[in-house]
Amino acid sequence: MSDARRVLERLLRKGERARLRGDASPASLPMTEASARDYASLRTLAERESFHAQVAIAERAGAVKVERDRHRGDGERLLRLTVIDLEVLADHLGVPLLDARVREAAGALSAWLTDFPVLNDVLAAWRADRKVRGHGPEAALDLADAALAVRARLTDEAHERILRRESARLFAGRAQASKRLEQLTPWLDLLGSGQLAADGPLEKEHVWASLGLRREPQPLLVAGTGTLLLDSDVELPLATTFLGVPLDAVRGVRTDAACVLSVENLASFHDTARTAGVERALVVYTGGMPSPAWRRAYARLLSSLPPDIPVWHWGDIDEGGFRIAAVLADTVAASGHRLRPWLMTPADILPISVHDVSVPAPDLLQAMCRWAGRAGWAGVADALRAQPLCIEQEALPARLPPTDLAAR
Repeated sequence: MSDARRVLERLLRKGERARLRGDASPASLPMTEASARDYASLRTLAERESFHAQVAIAERAGAVKVERDRHRGDGERLLRLTVIDLEVLADHLGVPLLDARVREAAGALSAWLTDFPVLNDVLAAWRADRKVRGHGPEAALDLADAALAVRARLTDEAHERILRRESARLFAGRAQASKRLEQLTPWLDLLGSGQLAADGPLEKEHVWASLGLRREPQPLLVAGTGTLLLDSDVELPLATTFLGVPLDAVRGVRTDAACVLSVENLASFHDTARTAGVERALVVYTGGMPSPAWRRAYARLLSSLPPDIPVWHWGDIDEGGFRIAAVLADTVAASGHRLRPWLMTPADILPISVHDVSVPAPDLLQAMCRWAGRAGWAGVADALRAQPLCIEQEALPARLPPTDLAAR
């Protein structure tokens, strides 16, 4: 891109911003070091002549007014460029104006506005010349592809799908169709969460799982004693090591377990399954962020248990861990139970090695506390504010919640 074109495009953007503000005065750009360094830094006569020639062409097109210094040298030094006609300038540069780009984006997204009301907020942000997830209206086709994918998952939430296989199915015939969903991850998160901005660092595996997309098949892993009830009146005895079954086959459980404990990470799940006394607990692996299909299977397990059985969750003490807890809490509440935190407050885990602990930045701590609050854990949020920390679940030894009635 030439120096003159960069300056003219800068003037175009300045004119668009003025139009958005409702400023009727024509936008102008002084040709100074601060406003037009591309011009001020020109050193050779050839560079200056080329710059002047390109500006003169825009002037003859009726796009800009040029103020020149008539009192020094050859009288050709540029002092200021002013927009005469914003549309003419845009046409001269071959750059569509923001209004036109947003209209095109709105057309690409029109079929999805009813299903995803957040798209109206996206379009409003673009009309105000604000980026959404780092992108402007040029991302509308990506967002439309993401809407297609999310809609497909919402109509099939009883099943999990393999990420790349589902991507190849949805976008068959396109280049790298199997990787398309991975490219759309920020937009999948926007549509799934209904929020313009990501709520904390974007964890792509969590985004995919929340829509029922996995890199590989994910069974329901359960450890404990009793009988797992499946489709077609099939009954399987549970194992204290673990038992894995298809999510959509689960119908309930018969067990004498005194509590239920969901565990976020696989290594910690297996550690818990080997803990002494596990026969008094029903331990379930969430697979990280639980998918809609996983949550349906979990709800069926909970619905077959006594309403007063304690239901606990153990996960990472970080933003992702509390986001998972908030999702689980909704499922547990819908089943008539209440989700309790296990080993997820500073008081539960200290003292531990300082090498395993980090102090969250203020914005991360705020997100952690917000998700803890959504999980119904106000006390956990207060404890984190008093003693901020992050720690991965795997850094802690596995322990079971209390299973005696007095401890409930």
